[in-house]
Amino acid sequence: MEKNEENLQALRHSASHVMAQAVKELYPEVKLAIGPAIADGFYYDFDKKEPFTPEDLDKISQKMKEIVKQNLKFEHYEKSRAEAIKYFQDKGEKYKVELINDLPDANMSFYKQGDFVDLCKGPHTNYTGGLKHFKLLSVAAAYWRGDEKRESLQRIYGTVFFTKEELDAYLNLLEEAKARDHRKLGKELDLFSFHEEAGPGLVFWHPKGSLVRKVIEDFWKDEHLKNGYNLLNTPHIANLNIWKTSGHWNFYRESMYSPMDIDGQDYMIKPMNCPFHILIYKTQLRSYRELPIRYAELGTVYRYERSGALHGLMRVRGFTQDDAHIYCRLDQLENEIIDVIKFVLFILQTFGFKEYEVYVSTRPEKYAGELAHWEKATSALENALKAVGLTYQIDPGEGVFYGPKIDIKIKDCLNRAWQCSTIQVDFNLPTAFKVEYINEESKPVQPVMIHRALMGSLERFFGVLIEHYKGAFPVWLCPVQAKVLNITDSQEEYAKKVFAQLKENGIRAELDIRNEKLGMKIREAQLAKIPYMLVVGDKEKENGAVALRRRSSQEQKVMPLVDFIKLAQEEIKNKE
Repeated sequence: MEKNEENLQALRHSASHVMAQAVKELYPEVKLAIGPAIADGFYYDFDKKEPFTPEDLDKISQKMKEIVKQNLKFEHYEKSRAEAIKYFQDKGEKYKVELINDLPDANMSFYKQGDFVDLCKGPHTNYTGGLKHFKLLSVAAAYWRGDEKRESLQRIYGTVFFTKEELDAYLNLLEEAKARDHRKLGKELDLFSFHEEAGPGLVFWHPKGSLVRKVIEDFWKDEHLKNGYNLLNTPHIANLNIWKTSGHWNFYRESMYSPMDIDGQDYMIKPMNCPFHILIYKTQLRSYRELPIRYAELGTVYRYERSGALHGLMRVRGFTQDDAHIYCRLDQLENEIIDVIKFVLFILQTFGFKEYEVYVSTRPEKYAGELAHWEKATSALENALKAVGLTYQIDPGEGVFYGPKIDIKIKDCLNRAWQCSTIQVDFNLPTAFKVEYINEESKPVQPVMIHRALMGSLERFFGVLIEHYKGAFPVWLCPVQAKVLNITDSQEEYAKKVFAQLKENGIRAELDIRNEKLGMKIREAQLAKIPYMLVVGDKEKENGAVALRRRSSQEQKVMPLVDFIKLAQEEIKNKE
């Protein structure tokens, strides 16, 4: 089989069917749901009373190997709707019957290998013998059709590749990803936590995590001021009528929390900041000479996510957007988008991300506004990307309800793509809120509105940073940049003086003068991923020096304390 993406998807889809066959042979009472190919492998959802155990996965894997060895042919055929329903009703496969009832086709497509038959449109490989290099990975809970009110199923995940080398490389990648898991590192480095008693999907930032967040926020604010933005702060709730005017209540209600009654009126906790920025814009009469006006806010918003979709910092229910809205004339639109793209790239590159996947998401089926505006907006986005020289793909129908957008996904050190940055053009909200400026002819004209986020949300971006750097942040981002370690009690006072001078010179430091072995102190500092360890003994004390040991090295370099301070300040200044 030729190695290409289409055949790989067929291979993975075929593996899901072989897994389902193995499960049915081992556990005939299990009911089948669905089993598609996915980006990195495949899964199948099963209705089984008892949980699948690791031992069960071993049994299923062995049975799959037997089926692969049999080299069964994947055969395609069709049944009428009535025949298909009767076939699965007779087998007690209620989930398949429900799927058929929701399909519009007169005839149903089936695939079989050996005695196993499944409802499926394909594609598949020709024979099961091509599925030698697979691995079952995990079991997770899944609701039927993603509905929390429906049956709870068990989802077995697996992966398969053309060759053993490809499979081994992927499994090694998974092991590295586990070691970089931001949830694990966040706990080990004391950065953040979640608490079920407070509610899932809500982040508690610890002192060290909050310190990193402050560094990110200060950098963000300073750069926005340099780039002509005005900083805002807006409330966390507002009257429901605002969200009705904006269209969010009609188009986005499933992601919004229920209204709360305040003085007999409905209020909403905000899911986004844009209507608030519009209200500030409208507090004054605006002239064409003032445009563009750029507002930016680190605004905390709240959106409903299904509990099964929550994932550490990557998907939460309360998060802070690095949000901004630009109001400009139509003739300024393209240049503003170009400037935003350049700003995005500057921010991402400063944090160490230099590879991206770029998409232009076009008009969805359910949208607001005029088609002519959508076409102008989409053209402006594409022209700006071309002007900057970024290669992009079209993502059909994935725009937001009020306009098309650019999505920039950053690639981390494991080559995984993360959605963070977005740029959206909006003609709809200015219309809905009657946003205007006075043009050269003293007539009111509607501006164009650009929504944009450079990092996306601070929570997700921080999670990506943790995994990208494996918790060993660049010096400028580290909550603790240096740790002073004395060898014996006789250097305690000198260690305190070194610590004080570091803090006076803007270096975030900790002091470890415990009566413990130096080796243990160094090991703890390394586990905490602190960039600089400054060891002080009698010689360092006599000479006003420190023995510098970096977290990535076993070597120590003795230098005057003043020289270390200059070195550290330079690396921090250069965002190293």
